[in-house]
Amino acid sequence: MSADNFLANQFLIAMPTLADPNFSRTVTFLFEHNADGARGIVINRPTKMHLVEVFQQLQLPCANEPIEHQLVLQGGPVHIEQGFVIHRPSGQWEYSVNVSDTIQITTSRDILAAMARGEGPPSAIVALGFAGWGAGQLEAEIVTNAWLTVAADDSVLFDLPYEERWHAAAGLLGVDVARLGPEAGHA
Repeated sequence: MSADNFLANQFLIAMPTLADPNFSRTVTFLFEHNADGARGIVINRPTKMHLVEVFQQLQLPCANEPIEHQLVLQGGPVHIEQGFVIHRPSGQWEYSVNVSDTIQITTSRDILAAMARGEGPPSAIVALGFAGWGAGQLEAEIVTNAWLTVAADDSVLFDLPYEERWHAAAGLLGVDVARLGPEAGHA
């Protein structure tokens, strides 16, 4: 696969037939994809944990009531103890990666401290863990009809309720995932 075909800043939309319990009916935001593999965050699997609990575990006092009750996402089955913040660009954080002009991902504690103080990015989601694929693994899964791909859309990522994201992401392709069948077509 050439660098022009890498899928960073794309959504992976699980096909209805994908039975893996980690990914059934999910949308995964790919923040990294290269010859060595891919990494992404599932953006529509909220846990029962609220962000205030993360702040408490990190001993960060929270002065930002509106954000306290935001649910933390189950970002994927890999390194479930590692936190990720997907956000619109704002501020300077110790470790941020620009995924696009409008989306960054940060893994440093300083962004969470700023969020607790009410000084963080205006749009952000927090996830524990990530999804990972080895070299060529994701490409093979796409060929076997496990995933649809589409360019990431900020409004799906930040503005929609979690339960609407799978249908909305597929809708970006003009597809109603509820009407897709189990058979893959190949020309």
